[in-house]
Formats: sequence, C-alpha cells, structure tokens
Amino acid sequence: MDKVKEVLISEEEITQKVKELGARITKDYAGKPLLCVCILKGSILFTADLIREINIPLEIDFMAVSSYGSSTESSGIVRILKDLDKSVEGQNVLIIEDIIDSGLTLQYLLNNLNNRKAESVKVCTFLDKKERRVVDIVPDYSGYVIPDKFVVGYGLDFAGKYRNLKYVGIYNE
Repeated sequence: MDKVKEVLISEEEITQKVKELGARITKDYAGKPLLCVCILKGSILFTADLIREINIPLEIDFMAVSSYGSSTESSGIVRILKDLDKSVEGQNVLIIEDIIDSGLTLQYLLNNLNNRKAESVKVCTFLDKKERRVVDIVPDYSGYVIPDKFVVGYGLDFAGKYRNLKYVGIYNE
C-alpha cells in the first residue's frame, strides 16, 4: 500500500458515517418500498455496509458503468457494462455511489432511471468532490465532501487495485 500517501478517512469515521446515513434513509423511506441500486464496482463495500444500517424492507440491484477505464480522469463518456435485472417502473430508487466527481456519470444514471419511469430517484454518495463538478448535481445523501485528490480504498480503486483498504487514502500518483 506504498502508493497511499495519506489516510483521508479512517475506518472508524467510515463506520460512524454509514450509521448516520442509514438512520436518515430509514426515516425518509419509512413505510415506502425501496430499491437500492449499487453502482459497481466501487460502491459494493459502501452499499453492503449501508443496507445493513437501513432498517426497512428493501431490495437491491446492481449496475456497472464506466467512464474512467484505467485512468484517474473521467472520460465523460458513460458506458453501461451491466444493467439492472429488474424494472424500476413505479419504484422508489436510491442510487448508491462511491464518489461523485464531475457528475457526468450520475447525470447519465439519473436521466436513464427517470426515463424508465421510476416513482422517485435519489442519490446517496459516500464521497463528494464538489470542486470537480461540471454539471449541477447535488446528492440527497452525502457522506463526506473531499478535496480534489485521487482517492483509493473502501471500494475505490486505481486500475482495479486498493479497493480492499478499510480506509480512504490519497493515492500518490
């Protein structure tokens, strides 16, 4: 893990934030059906921890999209690599993202799911890089606002590596 130059968010901080987000989502969706959409691969750890903190019945599905490849910069071109297994029509959908950067991928996902006639579509992101935003997107639930640094850990990777870190660290390019 010699490429991580600094721990940005500790394992303990992550655990506490996930509990807070789960409690808010539980309150907001009380009495409503909820479909959580995990955006693979980066969101898998956050999603797994988060849904265990949401204390209402829910379903989960997965999408894989790509706009990075093996670069640290988004290409801005979004490709669906794996689509949902079920329809979102009439569903309350919560997109669970690892990080919002430029917002282009998320804008694409919001448009895509709304066009499929979801009842509602909201966003929960673990990390938010507001200074990189190029589209007007504000997540409904956000863990941490972080500086414009490339980060790895807790599901986030560089070229497929470092996802297994229990913390979020700044990657030393």
